[in-house]
Amino acid sequence: MSMNIAIDGPAGAGKSTIAKRLAKKLGFIYVDTGAMYRAMAYYFLQHNIDAKDENAIAAACPDVDVTITYANGEQQVLLNGENVNGVIRNEKVGNMASSTSVYPMVRKKLVELQRQLAKSADVIMDGRDIGTCVLPHADVKVYLTASARTRALRRCKELEEKGTSCVLEEIEADINERDHRDMTREISPLKQAEDAVLVDSSNLTIDEVKDTIISLYRKGQGETGV
Repeated sequence: MSMNIAIDGPAGAGKSTIAKRLAKKLGFIYVDTGAMYRAMAYYFLQHNIDAKDENAIAAACPDVDVTITYANGEQQVLLNGENVNGVIRNEKVGNMASSTSVYPMVRKKLVELQRQLAKSADVIMDGRDIGTCVLPHADVKVYLTASARTRALRRCKELEEKGTSCVLEEIEADINERDHRDMTREISPLKQAEDAVLVDSSNLTIDEVKDTIISLYRKGQGETGV
């Protein structure tokens, strides 16, 4: 029987970074659900589909195939057979993904794929509603968060390291707006599952967060040590 770890939380809390390290440490498959939504969003942008046009979004969904494979230990996000890893990690795609993930057709298609992956292998998934909707019976559930200012500082550092300038206040405002949108959407809003453990990473290192979650997993397995 496969083991599943669900990590939910707002944008920029460090979910993907932590999930990848956990997967490597535990030998699990990391499923980046956010990247799957971003891949669909990238398709919509490439075809000039308005984020507010639900009918057009729904009509396009059957033409979109998003899969995840691994090559040389690295996750490959494939959009209709094309590797889109390098083009889905920007603010424009992120905002499009947040706006379009509220539509039933988008969520239905991707949730089905995510559940299939979880049934067939030991996986770690991170997203907005993994523990509450996608994998409600996950063995370990974590709600990973951090203050909006902390998340904005992290994002600015990432952008600056890539040679892109940023305005902290604008990034923070964008984060607050995305939080509100994700928490108030009608379908599967962002919230902490009742049985999830809250982990605030504002003042924790990546390794401290990783070790905290590994301890939760070991405890659930009746093991000790990290």
